[in-house]
Amino acid sequence: MTKTKFVASSLIRAMVEPRLPDWVEAHWYVTKEEAMELAPLAEIGWFDMYDKKDMAAIITAATNLKWLNSIYAGVDGMPLAELKKRGTKVTNGAGINAITIAEYVVMGMLNIAKGYREVMHAQDRHEWLVDSPGKVELYGSKALLLGYGAIGKLIEERLKAFNVDVTIVRRTPGPSSLAPDAWQARLGEFDWVILAVPATPETEEMIGADELAEMKQSAVLVNIARGSVVDQDALVQALQDQQIGGAFLDVTTPEPLPADHPLWSLDNCHISMHLSGRAQDKMFVRSAERFLENLKRYHKGEKLEPLVNLDLGY
Repeated sequence: MTKTKFVASSLIRAMVEPRLPDWVEAHWYVTKEEAMELAPLAEIGWFDMYDKKDMAAIITAATNLKWLNSIYAGVDGMPLAELKKRGTKVTNGAGINAITIAEYVVMGMLNIAKGYREVMHAQDRHEWLVDSPGKVELYGSKALLLGYGAIGKLIEERLKAFNVDVTIVRRTPGPSSLAPDAWQARLGEFDWVILAVPATPETEEMIGADELAEMKQSAVLVNIARGSVVDQDALVQALQDQQIGGAFLDVTTPEPLPADHPLWSLDNCHISMHLSGRAQDKMFVRSAERFLENLKRYHKGEKLEPLVNLDLGY
């Protein structure tokens, strides 16, 4: 019997290999050079790499690929047009990190609201503060949430527990949501503007100088999407001029952010170095479980979940 060739990183090997069915022939790589060499063999591939250019090159070399799996929720940087041309199915990590990212949003908002960074600095100085450096309550504040996928839904759920008035932006608006063309005119109403959208041409620099100018002077921008959805130069200017209250950025452009970038030195900017999805110990376990369930579906010819729309890019 001809076996289905599967190529993946050794990082996932211990969680997947013992549970692979006998119709699968697995090949494991450690280095990008090994991945490039093995890529043409793959009918099923799992080629996640931190360097998106390396990842794209390896995917492009996987000319026999019928199913590409990824731990990443965002598929920006992947050769989507080539994958569509080949008829390759792509499953991503949508929802895998949703819980920890939603928790990170709440953490970032509370950190800024209570001025907790200054509390930690005071501890470093062995200084006993007699007043709180932050006096904002989440209770009763208003948040605009752009993006209502798995992460967005969990952010809304957690913020509502704090009695935050959450308005969402989605393609199909409802009673408590706005259409994609309606939120800019309402920006001045919100204390928090939270970005949880996928990185697509449509969302690139969706927050620019004009949008920042419409925000309240006390408003905070929270970005756990991608750096590309914000005009970063315009954001630096807005923060320097104290045009907005602050920013909590889990993502930047580029990543890593250069050591001399002005964002690092701004008191009203909090940078969490794209750690939100990594602040857990279940990411690989959840990804392995999802992959193995999809492997059963693949063998039966059933639909894989979650399947990326290669036209929309998410």
